[in-house]
Amino acid sequence: MASEEASLRALESLMTEFFHNCTTNERKREIEELLNNFAQQIGAWRFCLYFLSSTRNDYVMMYSLTVFENLINKMWLGVPSQDKMEIRSCLPKLLLAHHKTLPYFIRNKLCKVIVDIGRQDWPMFYHDFFTNILQLIQSPVTTPLGLIMLKTTSEELACPREDLSVARKEELRKLLLEQVQTVLGLLTGILESIWDKHSATAATPPPSPTSGESGDLLSSLLQSPSAAKLLNQPIPILDTDSEYICSLALECLAHLFSWIPLSTSITPSLLTTIFHFARFGCDTRARKMSSVNGSSPSALLGQERGRLGVLAMACINELMSKNCVPMEFEEYLLRMFQQTFYLLQKITRENNAHTVKSRLEELDESYIEKFTDFLRLFVSVHLRRIESYSQFPVVEFLALLFKYTFHQPTHEGYFSCLDIWTLFLDYLTSKIKSRLADKEAVLNRYEDALVLLLTEVLNRIQFRYNQAQLEELDDETLDDDQTEWQRYLRQSLEVVAKVMELLPTHAFSTLFPVLQDNLEVYLGLQQFVVTSGTGHRLNITAENDCRRLHCSLRDLSSLLQAVGRLAEYFTGDVFAARFNDALTVVERLVKVTLYGSQIKLYNIETAVPSVLKPDLIDVHAQSLAALQAYAHWLAQFYSEVHRQNPEQFISLVSTALEAITPLISSKVQEKLLLSACHLLVSLATTVRPVFLISIPAVQKVFNRITDTSAQRLPDKAQVLVCRALSNVLLLPWPNLPESEQQWAVRSTNHASLVSALTRDYRQLKATASLPQRKVQLEDTKVIIHQTLSVLEDIVESVSGESTKSRQICYQSLQESVQVSLALFPAFIHQSDVTDEMLSFFLTLFQGLRVQMGVPFTEQIIQTFLNMFTREQLAESILHEGSTGCRVVEKFLKILQVVVQEPGQVFKPFLPSVISLCMEQVYPIIAERSSPDVKAELFELLFRVLHHNWRYFFKSSVLASVQRGVAEEQMENEAQFSAIMQAFGQSFLQPDIHLFKQNLFYLETLNTKQKLYHKKIFRTTMLFQFVNVLLQVLVHKSHDLLQEEIGIATYNMASVDFDGFYSAFLPEFLASCDGVDSNQKNVLGRNFKMDRDLPSFTQNVHRLVNDLRYYRLCNDSLPPGTVKL
Repeated sequence: MASEEASLRALESLMTEFFHNCTTNERKREIEELLNNFAQQIGAWRFCLYFLSSTRNDYVMMYSLTVFENLINKMWLGVPSQDKMEIRSCLPKLLLAHHKTLPYFIRNKLCKVIVDIGRQDWPMFYHDFFTNILQLIQSPVTTPLGLIMLKTTSEELACPREDLSVARKEELRKLLLEQVQTVLGLLTGILESIWDKHSATAATPPPSPTSGESGDLLSSLLQSPSAAKLLNQPIPILDTDSEYICSLALECLAHLFSWIPLSTSITPSLLTTIFHFARFGCDTRARKMSSVNGSSPSALLGQERGRLGVLAMACINELMSKNCVPMEFEEYLLRMFQQTFYLLQKITRENNAHTVKSRLEELDESYIEKFTDFLRLFVSVHLRRIESYSQFPVVEFLALLFKYTFHQPTHEGYFSCLDIWTLFLDYLTSKIKSRLADKEAVLNRYEDALVLLLTEVLNRIQFRYNQAQLEELDDETLDDDQTEWQRYLRQSLEVVAKVMELLPTHAFSTLFPVLQDNLEVYLGLQQFVVTSGTGHRLNITAENDCRRLHCSLRDLSSLLQAVGRLAEYFTGDVFAARFNDALTVVERLVKVTLYGSQIKLYNIETAVPSVLKPDLIDVHAQSLAALQAYAHWLAQFYSEVHRQNPEQFISLVSTALEAITPLISSKVQEKLLLSACHLLVSLATTVRPVFLISIPAVQKVFNRITDTSAQRLPDKAQVLVCRALSNVLLLPWPNLPESEQQWAVRSTNHASLVSALTRDYRQLKATASLPQRKVQLEDTKVIIHQTLSVLEDIVESVSGESTKSRQICYQSLQESVQVSLALFPAFIHQSDVTDEMLSFFLTLFQGLRVQMGVPFTEQIIQTFLNMFTREQLAESILHEGSTGCRVVEKFLKILQVVVQEPGQVFKPFLPSVISLCMEQVYPIIAERSSPDVKAELFELLFRVLHHNWRYFFKSSVLASVQRGVAEEQMENEAQFSAIMQAFGQSFLQPDIHLFKQNLFYLETLNTKQKLYHKKIFRTTMLFQFVNVLLQVLVHKSHDLLQEEIGIATYNMASVDFDGFYSAFLPEFLASCDGVDSNQKNVLGRNFKMDRDLPSFTQNVHRLVNDLRYYRLCNDSLPPGTVKL
């Protein structure tokens, strides 16, 4: 190597060149290689030590530290002990000498490198590692440095990331736990002394005019006037150095709290001190000072002080998030809550100068976030524990949370608070369900708070009360399938619904009058409708009136959604008790929908069409959707009254249908059209009144749909209307015996409905085999798409119904199904058409396979098996992209349905299904990295085994009687072995979803069919699988599944523990490369011969961890090292 001085100059110029923006990538690679080679040389560290002490170039320092880091973490074992001693003594000296002048990121990196040495050598070879840190903290000049070292130690040693042996990890954790009490004492001392020193100098302000009111709740919270007095002390003003030290100490505490168990070493005085610092976040003076002085030093000071509050809250939240609370710590927890609620009271207090909202706006956003996190943890983890303390005022806490929620300065903050209320309401609901005896007492305690919450949440969704905020919400951009406005409304309505569940009468009497007010406005619009030359016009033109109408319509739309959301709380056991309320709602909704359809508000001209027209359409659509939500209530109403006076019910349904029919037209806006279709489907499917078919409005829709000259509805609407009409004819009428179901008439009507819907489709059969021109082909494709989407939906909607419904359905569809089968071969190369056809057949197999009968089903399967040759499969999977793969996946799904069928009917297909899988599909996809088709193929193989076990294992009665004497007969062994081999291969591939699915399948086969115990598996496959699973763990390729792999390994090994310990484990270790025989012996010895699941999996993870660690150590030895 060249002289140190020359090397340093060369390195500096290389680094400067590397980071210069004119350097090419090619040259950067050359430099990188050069630097890597330099770092690999034995003794390179000496140069780096010189570089560190002699350069001011940041890049060079960073590079030198990286060389040390690599040496310590990957090559330390091979470094001579003399060199180690030198490094252990030089680096800390370097840090002490330069820590004030080094850039912070270099200093932190140097700290980490020293901690890395401690991780390897403390306490055996580096016994003063930790005492040095404690001394640094105790010496005022180096306190900050000591705290940085302490935090780095906590991060690197308590939860070590790099590979260490399990024994070393456990040793480090134990060593650190022994130091916890000392460390916490030191940190408490630092924070207390800084607080006390600066408190003495802080001027006491005059008593504030509002201090009286805070005393009462505070004394009740804290149970001691002295603690309250302590927390009312003025907040000291800290100098910059003290700020910095406090922030480092709080960061250390937050990290320590993340891993040390809750115990008495976390003392009351430490907790009180942390709370003192949490007050920095509530202090608006500091923020004021900063905003007045712009970017002066005191402005930065203000931000720093806010940051101390954030760090202190982070410490509190670390403690709060621990669910396991020892008895002796409960009292401390109570004290923590009391102190935090004092802070909550402080930040939600109103006085003449501040509203709560303006006070919250002045606080640091991250502080508010941390505070909200605290409240969420309190409610979700600790409320049940604390509520039982008589001295804890839960109701007062809810009052504070209420203020805090409804004065949040941001939407996100408000959402987070609504989440907390949802948690609280869930807690209350489950508490009442488990303690029905004192249900009333619990509810009475919280009733006022819940009613207040409900009223306020309802006000918040109304433009009438909250226009400024609501107008800021985006209602255009979709995020997770909903806009910001929809999310806001949905979350608010969830809270409303949860209160409704607890207090139904209060909730209803709060909501209904508000809905009524807005309905009056809407129903009153009729008087402003005038007829003009072009049609109807809404004669409201003044800007102010239009704005008020806009707000009222938006609110009506939201309130209709609220009323719809509450529908479930009127059905079931409470139907009779809440009947009148529900009837009032349904009557109003029916009236409103009819009114909207009659005066055609959706087609009306308005003064501000871009605003008012969408509003009117939305209200109309929401009124239909709200009525649809009451379908289950209507069904219950129908079953109660069908024998005696059903007039009221008949009138409601008939009127609803009068409101729906005018909207089923291609001229109506899609949003409104779809709402009408959905309501029609619900009436036909959920309510199913016997008189539906005879209502003129429904007959009108029948004629509209079967009339070929009428313009077809948009796809979605067409499918929904056809589903509704089909269900009217197919679904059994409730409350009537089989003899009164009129199946014959309904069957004829259904056949003619389907015949009309499939007229064009059935005519395709004649021309299927003829070559088609491009335009003609596109037209054909459209007919196929439109017809099959309707038929598939009709089948799906009866798949769970009675046999009679499915029979009639299949009779009507029979011809179309045969046409589809005839068309299939003609379109085998058009993957988009094949995809739709297979979708249709899959739905048929899932819903109507019994009705199709065996011969025809066989014909279909045979046709498919003949069409999907090896070449066709290859073309679909390899060349037609995702559509081609979808086609093959659907074909495999159809086969899944077939092989699951009980009985002997489809058993003859098994050999050809297995050979299709193993000889045709599997070879195409086995080597492909893409997951397409694999999941479906393996599910099919699993179903073949799971539902056809006897195809492979013939279990004779005799064998089961002489348990264990006769081994059951095995048939089709080659196919079984091939399937198992495919499963084994799948574990060697990177796709984690496939791995998880297939491991689950094997485990299921073992649970249900004792797969691992079968002789063929036990003798030829068992340990191959265990070997693969262990290798996967060693390679860390599927780390997310560690637990599942551990359990599966146990289940396999437990079949033959003797074989596992005596033969497999020694062989596995013998075949491991990268470890010497001594290390193999240690690994074998550490794997205890436990036979219970927890110990065994722990042993497996220990083996895997230590094997990786030994390999790492051995890689780090210099070449030619002799190991004895």
